[in-house]
Amino acid sequence: MTRSDIDIREAHDADLDHLQAVRAAAFAPVFASFRSILGDEIADVAQARADEEQADYLASLLAADSKWDVYVAQVSDAIVGFVSVRLDEDARLGEIGLNAVLPRSSGRGIGTAMYEFVLERMKEVGIRVATVSTGGDASHAPARRAYEKVGFTVGIPSVWLCCHLDTA
Repeated sequence: MTRSDIDIREAHDADLDHLQAVRAAAFAPVFASFRSILGDEIADVAQARADEEQADYLASLLAADSKWDVYVAQVSDAIVGFVSVRLDEDARLGEIGLNAVLPRSSGRGIGTAMYEFVLERMKEVGIRVATVSTGGDASHAPARRAYEKVGFTVGIPSVWLCCHLDTA
């Protein structure tokens, strides 16, 4: 697949159901990975509403008062991915936020095309630094590779720690 096969356009409210389907499919293995890492006892509490909260968050990104822009990636008129971006022109800082590619379409350059698109948008308005946050677990390895491919090479490692508390 070439970049010309991928159409990237601004998302519309009418796209939400398709974006939610992309999000759910792309993040199912991520949530499964988290459950495997955390174990059922902690995951049942710490991740109990993760999918629902993420779905609500995605919907909020499309709200008129959102500070985020959302773009969809289409191949043959089918939505296969999306990316959100926030531009702080005063601080000259851009952030890639929630984004996903349908698993059946991964590995075909769609993520790379989306990231190149929003990085170019950042450059057009004078953004000097772009950021993105991702997980360090195996399920996020494809995303990390795609981010690195477009130039994200400086990072601060972080760890999210949990512990189970026995209560009386």
